[in-house]
Amino acid sequence: MKHRKIKKILLWCLAVTALLAIMALVASSFYMLHFALEPQRRSHQEAMERFYKREPASLKVWVDSLEQCQALCDTSIVVDGRGKLSALYIDGDSATNRVAVLLHGYNDRAESMLHIAYIYNHEMGFNVLLPHFYGHGESDGDHIDMGWLDRHDMLQWMQLANDMFKGDSTQCQMVVHGISMGAATTMCISGEQCPAYVKCFVEDCGYTSVWDEFSGELKNQFGLPSFPLMNLTSALCKLRYGWTFGEASPLEQVKKSTVPMLFIHGDADTFVPFAMLDRLYNAKQQGYKEKYVAHGTEHARAYTDHPEQYTQRVKSFVNRFIN
Repeated sequence: MKHRKIKKILLWCLAVTALLAIMALVASSFYMLHFALEPQRRSHQEAMERFYKREPASLKVWVDSLEQCQALCDTSIVVDGRGKLSALYIDGDSATNRVAVLLHGYNDRAESMLHIAYIYNHEMGFNVLLPHFYGHGESDGDHIDMGWLDRHDMLQWMQLANDMFKGDSTQCQMVVHGISMGAATTMCISGEQCPAYVKCFVEDCGYTSVWDEFSGELKNQFGLPSFPLMNLTSALCKLRYGWTFGEASPLEQVKKSTVPMLFIHGDADTFVPFAMLDRLYNAKQQGYKEKYVAHGTEHARAYTDHPEQYTQRVKSFVNRFIN
């Protein structure tokens, strides 16, 4: 009788422990989803202060001149189920149907891409469109989609850019250039059926998949394995936002890409590990491709560390496909 009572108590303790462990895991999953996908919005002023601190002083002169002559303009679109999405744009110096759509990184704003806009607008005379992602900048949104659902938003922005900048031509000539999460979005777009006016892509330090990126950060920041927290959090993301960490895969999208692409990555990048570059580059089996390794460069700093070389490589690549 005594043994039965002890066994019953042990089973009850085990059941309570298991229940507490499950509750802790579920709570951790909610926290991880909130931690990873809640927007941390910067103001325009904060974005510009960060930009000027990081980039060469010559860019401040150029941006100031844009603002003084009101050449840095606003536009917006409304997307069903997504609300109002906003963007900045800069006209080319002369009538041209050449346009660059520039995609910013995680928890950033369109203004963070002004150094890349300098290449296309100031150096090459392109029209430039700089969208704010859903959940970023001046766009609506209460969470971050890591480039996955954003690929559909960007296709709408690209159509607007074609309408805005094609001029007297039947269509524009477009390059899509993204950094970090913007690069992941660029690769996700590349796997879709792209309009004929999209001539090439440039991805700078994009990740292979959201699963790979988050599981790597889970280990690096918290020393935790992927299973089971990643699995449960991914399922929760599916329930709340309609996508999983595994399906949000630039790597799988690149496999379907046929449009020329330039892959850029710093070999000192540990946030989006440098090893991801070759996996992405090798995955693209169709269409022209180039690779540019920025030596000694950490995450998203290839232009900052090597402005002349970066500019030359981008101009050389883009000019092969856009005249």
